[in-house]
Amino acid sequence: MTDSEKTGLMLRDIKVVDFGWAIVSPLTATYLGFLGATVVTVESSTRLNIIRQGGPFKDNIPHPDRSAFYTNYNSGKYSIALDLKKPAGLDIAKKLIRWADVLVENFAPGVMGRLGLDYESVKGINPSLIYASSTQLGQSGPHAQFRGMGVQGTALAGLNAVTGWPGGEPVGPFGAYTDLVAPKYLISAILAALLYRRRNGRGQYIEQSQVEAGLNFIAPALMDYIVNGSILTCPGNRDPNAAPHGAYRCRGEDRWCVIAVSSDEEWNSFCWAIGNPPWTRDSKFATFSGRKEHEDELDALVEAWTLGHSAEDVMHRLQKGGVAAGLTATAEDLHNDPQLQHREHYRRLNHPIIGRNSCEAPGFRFSNAPVVFERPAPCLGEHSRYICLEILGMRDEEFQALEGAGVFR
Repeated sequence: MTDSEKTGLMLRDIKVVDFGWAIVSPLTATYLGFLGATVVTVESSTRLNIIRQGGPFKDNIPHPDRSAFYTNYNSGKYSIALDLKKPAGLDIAKKLIRWADVLVENFAPGVMGRLGLDYESVKGINPSLIYASSTQLGQSGPHAQFRGMGVQGTALAGLNAVTGWPGGEPVGPFGAYTDLVAPKYLISAILAALLYRRRNGRGQYIEQSQVEAGLNFIAPALMDYIVNGSILTCPGNRDPNAAPHGAYRCRGEDRWCVIAVSSDEEWNSFCWAIGNPPWTRDSKFATFSGRKEHEDELDALVEAWTLGHSAEDVMHRLQKGGVAAGLTATAEDLHNDPQLQHREHYRRLNHPIIGRNSCEAPGFRFSNAPVVFERPAPCLGEHSRYICLEILGMRDEEFQALEGAGVFR
């Protein structure tokens, strides 16, 4: 990146210390880094970040520095390994907090306090610090101490109860959904706090409930209960405002296309796009209410047509006719997608252990500011010396003494 490009970085003067665990805090810090912030992540081999332990691993060899899961969510950071059970390790952590503009952490309530690193303990050494804590249910309340990961948060946010087949068990969306939802809200809160600090110089404490962030994604179901007392159950692929609506099997092994037809105009376009077979002229499908009443039969007829075509062909035909359709993309589809390739969504970075590998870029671009995507995710403690000497101004002999005492692990 050129000097002129660095000048245009939105957060070029912002310094972030990331005490994150798993996804929420680390991903929040990574996005701040995309905007130009300098991000230092504090880790330890004595309590290894759980996603360093999660695959897939390069060449299927499990190792903290070979996790593609970790590298995808932590690009551009500096890593320092600190044993926070040692007083010297805590002292270095406090120096980083004094250096930082923003601190992010997502441990269970009380963890940072037991270390003496909670907001009340550190705001005196850095009054302008923006301290962002993200927990499953918030820092206060009758359930604040409940522990869990994103899969539990997703269930507590109500998402599992509305995902699945009618009459069946709840299955939930893929993965720890709230882990990927919460960072977007936390980033917004941090940026707002930075603007607030710019006006009056004051730092502040931000505390986030990941479950509350997830509630936004079932807002229609919540409103239906508030207004009508109705409780949404698992609807499968059905939608009350569309028919046909669902994922339909296509030609090939495990190939599908999702189709949604909401209005009579879209129905006519759908019929035209698939060649107006005789069944489309049946009077029972002429109106939306008729299509909903005979939805099982309609779905079977639609799938009989889609089975004769590739998912790509179904998608392109229907989109050309103005009908919402999209193939159910696999990981291979996504890496080969020409749109994502055009936007350079997957960036190739040279990792010191994994080698050249793909990581996801942020899903936005700015017309007047660059997005930083130059360094791979760090190896555990890769930059401990650099951080101590260049950022904190420690003398080399002091670093070596602390290293010999086992502080950097």
